[in-house]
Amino acid sequence: MGEQVAPVRLTAWVRGRVQGVGFRWWTRSRALELGLTGAATNLDDGRVEVVAEGSEAACAGLLEHLRGGGTPGHVDSVVERWSEPGGSFDGFIER
Repeated sequence: MGEQVAPVRLTAWVRGRVQGVGFRWWTRSRALELGLTGAATNLDDGRVEVVAEGSEAACAGLLEHLRGGGTPGHVDSVVERWSEPGGSFDGFIER
């Protein structure tokens, strides 16, 4: 049997031209491919907040996608915070 990996929560604030360009839909697609739950939310200041829960490796993979340059729009910066999962998500949603 494989070793159980404790889930983590990644919160990433993405700054740039990331609203109105399909960024949240794109993020949701990448997160679901990685088996993550969470949400991508437009913030009033123009950023998108991405909250993802799952394995640390999958969350790190999503973070690489966010910083990788293949996103819709244009990402100027990504600020991340790692924490304990809250377990409050069912799937991955856009808000």
